[in-house]
Amino acid sequence: MRLATRHTRHPKPRLADVAEPVYRVNQTQRRRERLQIRITRAVLEFAHLKSWQRYALAFGLGAVSVLAVAPLFFWPVLLLTLPMLSLMLESPEAEATTAPVRASFNRAAVTGWWFGFGYFTFGLHWIVEPFLVEADKFAWLIPFAITLLPGGLALFFAAATALAHTLWVSGWRSAFPLGAAIGLSEWLRGNIFTGFPWNPVGDSLTGNSLTLQWAGLIGTNGLNVLAVILFTVPILLALDALRGRLSMRETSVLAGCGILLTSIGLGYGWHRTTLTTAAQSDVLLRLVQPAIPQNKKWRPELRRWVFDQLLTLSRQNQQGRVDDLAAITHVIWPEAAMPFLPLRTPQALKDIAALLPDNKSLLTGALRIKAAGNSASGERETYNTLLAFDDSARRLAQYDKQHLVPFGEYLPFQSVLEAVGLRQLTQLRGGFSPGKGARTLTVPGLPPVTPLICYEVIFSGALITTAERPAWLLVVTNDAWFGRWAGPRQHFHQARVRAVEEGLPLVRVSNNGISGVITPVGRVTQQLALNARGVIDVELPTPLPPTLFARFGNAPFWFIIVLCILATLLARRRKGVEIVATQP
Repeated sequence: MRLATRHTRHPKPRLADVAEPVYRVNQTQRRRERLQIRITRAVLEFAHLKSWQRYALAFGLGAVSVLAVAPLFFWPVLLLTLPMLSLMLESPEAEATTAPVRASFNRAAVTGWWFGFGYFTFGLHWIVEPFLVEADKFAWLIPFAITLLPGGLALFFAAATALAHTLWVSGWRSAFPLGAAIGLSEWLRGNIFTGFPWNPVGDSLTGNSLTLQWAGLIGTNGLNVLAVILFTVPILLALDALRGRLSMRETSVLAGCGILLTSIGLGYGWHRTTLTTAAQSDVLLRLVQPAIPQNKKWRPELRRWVFDQLLTLSRQNQQGRVDDLAAITHVIWPEAAMPFLPLRTPQALKDIAALLPDNKSLLTGALRIKAAGNSASGERETYNTLLAFDDSARRLAQYDKQHLVPFGEYLPFQSVLEAVGLRQLTQLRGGFSPGKGARTLTVPGLPPVTPLICYEVIFSGALITTAERPAWLLVVTNDAWFGRWAGPRQHFHQARVRAVEEGLPLVRVSNNGISGVITPVGRVTQQLALNARGVIDVELPTPLPPTLFARFGNAPFWFIIVLCILATLLARRRKGVEIVATQP
């Protein structure tokens, strides 16, 4: 009895003590499931948008994405726009099948086209500026320029989303087919039909001095792929975790790997920015920026005035005092600096000889007509040229521009379009002829140089075409065509990227700016502001050893493309195994 009594006095477990933990677990689980259902529905709603909603959203996403490149470099916007573009290519079938066709192929292509149309419409808004220089002749073409050019370039984004669609993998792994597809389409945009790689997506990574250094490893084409992956994976990874498609452990491991790799890349960038370059001995350049308005430069009655501006500025230092080039070794004028043919103007050659003291040289952009003309047709051949003169105005070297601007310096199907009354913006009958000479020049007193005229500098991997590596890059340009804001700044920034890619210093001389010197790590040491009139006297930095990109060109880019495709195929195979394993 005593034992029984003692047993009955022992407190019994209460039902609440047992049920409460179970209730809490169930409640937490229910909340998690509700969150997963809501997020999944929100994600899949992108696949069910009405056509006009889908395309309007895609246009808006493309337009906003332009904020990520020069001159603003507001790259966080891509953390929103690129994942949303990826979700718009998602479909409900992706949850339960491995078939390559998830939804309408055409719908994916049209979605990409609208994204690209928004991107290029706002990114190239400055394209109207050249048509306003002589508005009475060319303003009527503005509606065609602001629609046809962006519309044509948007076809590359359409091809990218269509290709990504055929290789689609649901979830965060979709960054790999999307990155590879956009990378391939951007490479194609820079090469087909003479190419126009303006505002590539990868430039979003080059506004920061640390990530800018990655261009020296994988080039702009590699950055295009990397940018899509870096800006797409974080949001899609978080969505997969919230939807319960990834465990907390898997999410943490993947996030940790991404942070580690990014940190290593930033560490490399920091190391690269600490590298210093000395100045080339016995070289002091005077960069002349006359800031001649484009609507005045080619007026016949102002030709002498334009030339006198160049001569006057060349005799002054950057403080405005006349020094007659006392310590200067070389003077550099911008693209087509003289509004006439200097080689056919004896008085201009005499004035150049009078400007230059003994052992000084002038490098200048100029127009040149081949003396013999075209022997087959009898038509003259006109070139956009860089000329080097000695102190007697004798020609030391010349380079003819090889990559001409379509509709600016020549017309596709030139004779046909001229027959119906059309002319390119330069109004030169017959257009300019492309040069064919070597791109490395040797000028007395200067190390070997690769000259580039105007937008030749935007072509990644196509600058150096000779076996001998130059010691620096020289860009002469006239950005007065590009307006007063985004256009010239975007052009200048692309010159910075080329300097980092090649590991070479770059000197840029523009009619209206931005003129300056860029070191092999992209640092601007001196510059003249946009639309400022004046000169700067600059030392020429020494080059760094060839970068990985300078040695192997686009090979790293193609390696990244192969890795993305392999990652996509492995993800599709894994998805197929999971589906088969879960089937009854």
